[in-house]
Amino acid sequence: IRNIGIIAHIDAGKTTTTERILYYTGKIYRIGEVDEGTATMDWMPEEQERGITITAAATTCKWRDCMINIIDTPGHVDFTAEVERSLKVLDGAVVVFCGVGGVEPQSETVWRQADRYRVPRIAFINKLDRVGSDFFIVVEEIEKKLGAKSSPIQLPLGKEADFKGIIDLLEMKQVRFQEEDLGSTFFTEEISETYKEEALKFRHLLLERLSEFDEHLMEKFVHNKEVSILEIKKALREATIKHQFVPILCGAALRNKGIQMLLDAICDYLPSPLDIPAIEGEHPETKEKLSRRPDDKEPFSALCFKVMTDPYVGRLTYFRVYSGVLRSGSYIFNINKDKKERVAKLLRMHANKQEIIKEALAGDIVAAVGLKDTTTGDTLCAKEELIVLEQVHFPEPVISMAIEPASKIDQEKLGLSLNKLQEEDPTFTVKYNQETGQTLISGMGELHLEILIERLTREFKVNANVGRPEVAYKETITKEVRTVGKFIQQTGGRGQYGHVVLEMRPAERRTGLIFKSKIAGGVIPKEFIPAVEEGVLLASKNGVLAGYPVIDVEAILVDGSYHEVDSSDLAFKMAGSIAFTEGLKKGFCVLMEPIMDFEVVFPEEYIGDVVGDLNSRRCKISSILQRANAKVVRGYAPLAEMFGYATVIRSLTKGRATYTMEPSHYSEVPSDIALKIIGK
Repeated sequence: IRNIGIIAHIDAGKTTTTERILYYTGKIYRIGEVDEGTATMDWMPEEQERGITITAAATTCKWRDCMINIIDTPGHVDFTAEVERSLKVLDGAVVVFCGVGGVEPQSETVWRQADRYRVPRIAFINKLDRVGSDFFIVVEEIEKKLGAKSSPIQLPLGKEADFKGIIDLLEMKQVRFQEEDLGSTFFTEEISETYKEEALKFRHLLLERLSEFDEHLMEKFVHNKEVSILEIKKALREATIKHQFVPILCGAALRNKGIQMLLDAICDYLPSPLDIPAIEGEHPETKEKLSRRPDDKEPFSALCFKVMTDPYVGRLTYFRVYSGVLRSGSYIFNINKDKKERVAKLLRMHANKQEIIKEALAGDIVAAVGLKDTTTGDTLCAKEELIVLEQVHFPEPVISMAIEPASKIDQEKLGLSLNKLQEEDPTFTVKYNQETGQTLISGMGELHLEILIERLTREFKVNANVGRPEVAYKETITKEVRTVGKFIQQTGGRGQYGHVVLEMRPAERRTGLIFKSKIAGGVIPKEFIPAVEEGVLLASKNGVLAGYPVIDVEAILVDGSYHEVDSSDLAFKMAGSIAFTEGLKKGFCVLMEPIMDFEVVFPEEYIGDVVGDLNSRRCKISSILQRANAKVVRGYAPLAEMFGYATVIRSLTKGRATYTMEPSHYSEVPSDIALKIIGK
């Protein structure tokens, strides 16, 4: 088994590559195209209309003696949660790079995500048939920008329109593809004299790099002995699985070149579930560290990474089985919800089509029907052998908008539909504002919310009116303060008594809210400390400037007192809440705004207009580079200034520019702008 993900920047060719893989493995008999809206993996109407991937689609195919489970992920940063949750359950990844664009911003993001989950990967440089493509520049960028230890194991045969095939550096042969039968037939021949010298140079470089990780290879390399292809493959596989090396392949998916060799590389160099370390977890009660090996004989354990609503079968729960066997119709235990669940049906997914299976074995990625309470990140296990696996980490939403039903009939449907969408997508949140009576929806970007609203109308048949997008501001303190919170009530009978002293100080950026207790000598009994933390968390949801959530603050419980009879959880929760709110008032609060990391690519002649416009949006430009015959401007910009930028940049450059944005960090809002925001 190979559980792999296809990850990349927007438009690098992920779905086109997946489509070719399905064709050559015999899973589909006609190649679909993204541009025509016929790609198998882009099955949602919104995906077909826009020609982009929105939801990570899973499928299974066979190549040689391997069963390959593939997850095709989106490239847009607005759907970064799909990449995040897919990487959590995958064993390997194919990172696709555009031969023209090279290492683009989202390529860096997905690379960092793969680093975080320690996912071994191979790189595939695509679109080498396009004008302006340059294989060697992209290879250089992979090393410089991503810091990857890598080397090509293939070279392109020809360039741009003359791209005919590939040169295999292990076999030292060149491969040409037959155009007439969509590249299904290919010819292997001796390397032509034109490319011989270059091929020898890169093969030498490959052996030199691999010998760093393999002593046996080093011995042969130093003494100029012949190295067999099997020895190179073995060294390549070991180094790739240990995250020491990234093999680089090349091709042109749209022109059906190089996909069979990519499939061979997936089987040869990416890990099977047996090659990766046992999954770590802990016992829910004793907190003892536990592990589960990918073995059918081990107790059952699985992680749910995705929930979807299917119009025909209802709620689909996708999960990865880490150990043991699960049979259709059996019962499993959801440890996070503390509930027993029954698996009505087990399905192997092929995009939006399903194949019913009897059982799921260790290493499988499957979907189940019938799990009512399971949500993303939940651990499923055997009731007798409990284990909690690490949850998936998701970024915070950065943009909100108000939504209201168009009519009375839509009112009830809207609530139910928003809940279903929230279950499916952990980066989409729904809040009800008591003061204004508005429902606020939050997501990762304008496109993200736009597509969710389209789905409301199309899938759930709900008509809704939406307001202008709003930025998800935050608040934080700038000064260290000591603050007291007392909640004392004396009514007839038993009263309430809670008294806490907090020290509050600014924490490092991106740390959120940190609560610590330094209570010694039983000044406050241990059982009341979680209640204080709960009160602090509650108060942090609404800041004192404009009611935005509070981030990057460290609250330390240092002192307090209690009453033998009157103290209770509620009293200490209220006291913690009062102390935190008082601390915010004293701590010189400031407003924080999301800053986006952006990249704009446009023809050289528009440089003055584009840079002038960016400067007017409070942008900090970090670099202006040349890429082929285009200018690339990178920098940081406040999200509030970038609404509707897509339209502006198109009109400035007559539609010839592209841009990408992704959340980078939060930073203080300039005081004059903060006053306007607070005053509104």
